[in-house]
Amino acid sequence: MNVEEAYKYWSEQYDTNINKTRDLEAIAMREIVSTIKFENCLEIGCGTGKNTEWLLEKGNKVKAIDLSNEMLAKAKTKIQSKRVEFIQADILKEWIFANAEKYDLVTFSLVLEHIENLNNIFQKLRNVVQNKGYIYIGELHPFKQYNGSKARFETEEGVKIVPCFNHHISDFTDSAKENGFEIIEVKEYFDNNDRTTLPRILTLLFQKKEVNKN
Repeated sequence: MNVEEAYKYWSEQYDTNINKTRDLEAIAMREIVSTIKFENCLEIGCGTGKNTEWLLEKGNKVKAIDLSNEMLAKAKTKIQSKRVEFIQADILKEWIFANAEKYDLVTFSLVLEHIENLNNIFQKLRNVVQNKGYIYIGELHPFKQYNGSKARFETEEGVKIVPCFNHHISDFTDSAKENGFEIIEVKEYFDNNDRTTLPRILTLLFQKKEVNKN
């Protein structure tokens, strides 16, 4: 089962099943992004819209991208605003959905674990993030992945595991720096804020370096 197929089936229960990773990442995203002023946001991996409505409260316009038509259908039933545009797209392909726009903020929520080549994504980001614009990334923490945790959900046929790739923290930071982004903040989030356990969520905030045109 590939990623698109997995989320097609997961969409039926994504908003209702117990999912500590989904819920904690939503808390983390709000905490990190609330410190940023932005007008237009490119939301990669909007899913069922768990973060989209909040982003609309903070900014003026959101372009929300997801691989799964079924997840997008759920989001569209929740959020009906002229300030959001939902688009089905595969971010491994050309980013024609960006339409040569420049964004103040690009967010990734539980997306990049499904992408093998991070540098390819950051190369694309270099073209769509405006000078001094931000990238927020929220992921299942690598420590959890090293311990065997993966995106998964239960069905009548048994547990379904979504294809994932392990990324070290330095994989994110090295790709970002290579493509003109500065590291602003790296933060970890723990279940019940218990720092004696493995962190569940890793967040990274990057800012595009200002290009001197002189």
